[in-house]
Amino acid sequence: MDTIWKALSDGAPFSFINVAVLAFVLGIVVERFVFILTRYRVNAPEFMAQVRKLVQAGNIDRAIKLCEAAPLPLLQVVKAGLTQVNRGEDAVIASMEERLAEVVPELEKRIGSLWSLANIATLIGLLGTISGLIKSFAAVAFASPDQKSVLLSKGISEAMWNTALGLGIAVTCMFFHLILHGMAKKHKSELEKSVMKLENLLTLKGRPE
Repeated sequence: MDTIWKALSDGAPFSFINVAVLAFVLGIVVERFVFILTRYRVNAPEFMAQVRKLVQAGNIDRAIKLCEAAPLPLLQVVKAGLTQVNRGEDAVIASMEERLAEVVPELEKRIGSLWSLANIATLIGLLGTISGLIKSFAAVAFASPDQKSVLLSKGISEAMWNTALGLGIAVTCMFFHLILHGMAKKHKSELEKSVMKLENLLTLKGRPE
């Protein structure tokens, strides 16, 4: 802890600004992981297989009750289509697509901001680097001989710590952005596949043979 505090002190004030950015980043990452892992824990293929059996058996009401088992996005989208079965194909498709348009932004919320925060952390670190270099050049140009080495060392330390912290936060942002973006893309694809399967199932079921 003493080493960390010394590093932050040497890189002040920009190092403390970047620590605030890091705290914000970690808050977003934790919130997104909790949201995705809890709201998208349903096994989509298995759930859709159960819905298919009920629909093919004509048990639309039971299929709707199955969707009401938990307030999960996939179940909400499927329920939106099932409740419109008696109103025709267009109503089924429109209802599911409307619900899909509501849940997808919630899935992708704040993930894109990690990329922007990576750039912000890098720029703050760069400001700290420039500040440290300015102090180093000032020490060489204007300080007394007995103070030059101390001020020069302090300025270089400030520059290096800010560079390292800014780049470290940027790498962290990019790393978690890739993971969360991949998770969101996977679940979005599952939602779209489920919508397509249910659309085909309901519309084909409603057509006369």
